[in-house]
Amino acid sequence: MRISRRRSAATTAALVTSALALTACGSSGGTGGSDSASGKVEGRVTFQTWNLKANFKKYFEGVIADFENTYPDAEVRWVDQPAEGYPEKLSADAAGGTLPDVVNVSPDLAYPLAKAGLALDLEKAAGKYRGEYLAGAWESHRMPGMTGVYAFPWYLNTGPMFYNKELFTKAGLDPERPPTSYDQLFKDAVTMARKSDRKIAMLAGTPSIEDFGRYGVRLMNARGTEFTFNEPKGVELLKHYKELYTAGALDSQALTAQAESAGRKFQQQSVAMNPGSALDLENFKKEAPGLYRHIGITDAVNNTGKANMYVQGLMVNAQSKVKPAAVAFAHFVTGKKNQMAFAKEVTIFPSAKGSLDDPYFTKEDGTDATRVRVASAKSLKTAVNYTPVLLSDQMKTVLRNAVAKAVQGKQSPRVALDGAVAECNRLLKVA
Repeated sequence: MRISRRRSAATTAALVTSALALTACGSSGGTGGSDSASGKVEGRVTFQTWNLKANFKKYFEGVIADFENTYPDAEVRWVDQPAEGYPEKLSADAAGGTLPDVVNVSPDLAYPLAKAGLALDLEKAAGKYRGEYLAGAWESHRMPGMTGVYAFPWYLNTGPMFYNKELFTKAGLDPERPPTSYDQLFKDAVTMARKSDRKIAMLAGTPSIEDFGRYGVRLMNARGTEFTFNEPKGVELLKHYKELYTAGALDSQALTAQAESAGRKFQQQSVAMNPGSALDLENFKKEAPGLYRHIGITDAVNNTGKANMYVQGLMVNAQSKVKPAAVAFAHFVTGKKNQMAFAKEVTIFPSAKGSLDDPYFTKEDGTDATRVRVASAKSLKTAVNYTPVLLSDQMKTVLRNAVAKAVQGKQSPRVALDGAVAECNRLLKVA
């Protein structure tokens, strides 16, 4: 099971096309007759998850049994789809009118269904539950250019930054005060490169769309019709990265680095900071004990005071014939009790408000898992999902190529970002 944004530009475009075709062929705005979730909780709810049955069958069967005991007139039929081809499956169901009553979605997969009127607006139908969730998690399923929220937030994830305290000390930097703002990061990175005679880089990767968001760049307009990451603040960020590259503060292979290669650089102690997880920390302990002894854990740098959040949700089919039961079940699964139980089954974090204050997320026991869990949980309390739901994988490649040209000096940051925004906006219109 993964928490990442699992989709491709092609499959998302197909989902948009088929979902919109469905509404054009007679769907009544996707309301299924009413946006109301009031009424008796009864009937058979079809619940679809995304590649979860193999590892969590017992957990979900328990949740379903508890729900059916609580609501004797309702029953739940659980179906689980494989990871491969999940967006296409949603597309086929949307086109065929066979979308399940409750569906596991990420925000990018919820968008075309919401646009087509197939996702229930929970702000209207179940707004009374809004206060039960972290604000950033609830907002993550608010769609650009639309009013409303189109899925209950479910499980979350984020990643802390690891840093090498020994390398910080050798560079004359305070190992107990890693950079928390981009200005401090840029300053410390240049110091690191200078003091090490360019042998140690602070970072191994160029900025992604999430970095632009954390820097404080406005990524899209409010209507969701145009990308705007070429605004002056975006250009400013890219100028800084170009300066880092020139100074040797950005690894020489950063333009082509994948997450795995960046991790190796950090493990080899030629890079001073890198994002990671509890699994990485365990690997360091086994494979690089010298590094492990000097590991520091901190939040990813940001100018907004908010970390990045990855989120999964449960969408209710707006055309469901058992809408009260579907809403009740989606709320039940995402309630604090069941989310806490799920978080103890797998390395994810609950979106239910108050859950992250549980000792499970606040107290360390000396293990690597709790070190990372506590650090991540703390940052998630105020985290947001920076990645626009409309940013496809193809658009990410466009941005990555533009960043590479600017960092290498082949184009100015302004020209590179203007070109990237123009191309992304063109792709947005043809999707």
